Amino acid sequence: MRSSPALPVAGLLLATGWLAGCGDLTPAGDPIGTRQPAPEAGHRPAAGPRLQDPPELVSHDGLLKAAIVVERRKVQVGDRHLYATTYNGAYMPPTLRVRPGDRIDLTMTNRVADDTNVHTHGLHVSPRSPSDDVFVALKHNQSYHYSYRLPFNHPTGTFWYHSHADMMSAQQVAGGESGLIIVEGLQQHLPPSLRGITEHTVAFKDFQVEGDSIKTHPLKIGAPTNRTVNGRQNPVIDIRPGETQLWRLANIGANIYYKLHLPGFRFRVIAQDGIPVRKAYDRDTLVVAAGARFDVLVQGGRPGTTRLETLEYDTGPAGNKFPRADLATVVTGGTPVRRAALPTGIAPHEDLSNARIAARRTVVLTENKAGTKFYINGRLYDPHRIDFTGTLDTVEEWTIRNDSDEIHSFHIHTNDFQLMSIDGKPQDPAHGWYDTIDVPVRGKAVIRVHYTDFTGKTVVHCHILNHEDMGMMAVLDIVAPRRDSPGK
Repeated sequence: MRSSPALPVAGLLLATGWLAGCGDLTPAGDPIGTRQPAPEAGHRPAAGPRLQDPPELVSHDGLLKAAIVVERRKVQVGDRHLYATTYNGAYMPPTLRVRPGDRIDLTMTNRVADDTNVHTHGLHVSPRSPSDDVFVALKHNQSYHYSYRLPFNHPTGTFWYHSHADMMSAQQVAGGESGLIIVEGLQQHLPPSLRGITEHTVAFKDFQVEGDSIKTHPLKIGAPTNRTVNGRQNPVIDIRPGETQLWRLANIGANIYYKLHLPGFRFRVIAQDGIPVRKAYDRDTLVVAAGARFDVLVQGGRPGTTRLETLEYDTGPAGNKFPRADLATVVTGGTPVRRAALPTGIAPHEDLSNARIAARRTVVLTENKAGTKFYINGRLYDPHRIDFTGTLDTVEEWTIRNDSDEIHSFHIHTNDFQLMSIDGKPQDPAHGWYDTIDVPVRGKAVIRVHYTDFTGKTVVHCHILNHEDMGMMAVLDIVAPRRDSPGK
């Protein structure tokens, strides 16, 4: 993954028809520009305010200096005012925007009673202190100075930051402790006609209510919840007919899933988890697992109104059934613009299909019948125990086996990985790189991970944060290669 100098972000095409050069993606009998949004049926909630992007903290001259204060405040959450655990006094905190090669100098101050910390999800940075050390426990009224150095060939795309406090990550993220990170550089990979296009963050967070506060404990995953986009409920996203926009989709809540759908449109994916695909692919629906991101291109069709929605999604007999919900109102209108040709090839990246495998591992995910304890290889998480040891500059193959009756969302810190197969079905290497994947009920996924650049102790875990907090996490120690002693 690190072989390309600056990798672009993903794209989701919400289009009324496909362009020349994409003929293999055009539905039969569906001429360009004739597809219409489906008629609205049944009661729909009123559209909310115009979509607003979060404020941004932007690097300058290779450095981003930022301060994040964790505090409990009553703030606007969706269409209500509730007590939340906020970053800098907002439910949707500042987006950190940097470039490959930059340094992030971040000071976090904890004004709440519980210990907390921060994890830069998906960033390829050192797991050692003072960088992305998830073993830090920042106590009440303490400050900690984090310093992250991004490699010059770091992937460009959408990432996020959130609490990773032991046994409390779910309640703190659900309470509001999450925000976006953007590693800049996408537009240099787009054709000239798409440089300078309108860009939006489309970040999904959800909240449950208890009195005048966001409920954080005990947190039931399948309980009714309120879904927000950039901290607001059902905002309006405007786009002109033919206009192309860049949307950065991110599931930055604690536990739930999104199955995105826009009636009358299709999704074109050009990157995943901030990692560009080599060749674009299309879907009618797009499942965004807990912790996952897609950067998207959106192209307006004919004038009209439709809804970005999440469809019903079932995570298995022991899991949860998430209901359908509206997320945003998409309004196509105004002065039409000429439809731009969209890229199909994005950027090259590493392919581990023929890599030399230094070690093979099996990771087994299980849980007890009560759903109160979750295990990796039969063990509950212990931060003082090393479960796996990887060697820098080697490639390992992991088989992730899910021996439970619900989907688990598997995440590795520090290094991305290539998904090789799911339930024995090979995955296309042209779009196989992730940092978070779903492992099917009673199924398995095979991944390959290349340890590059950094050594140190970090973790792997289920990114359904309730499961992580209840034990489904393990310690991975990345070590330097052994050197022969002199004279041997």
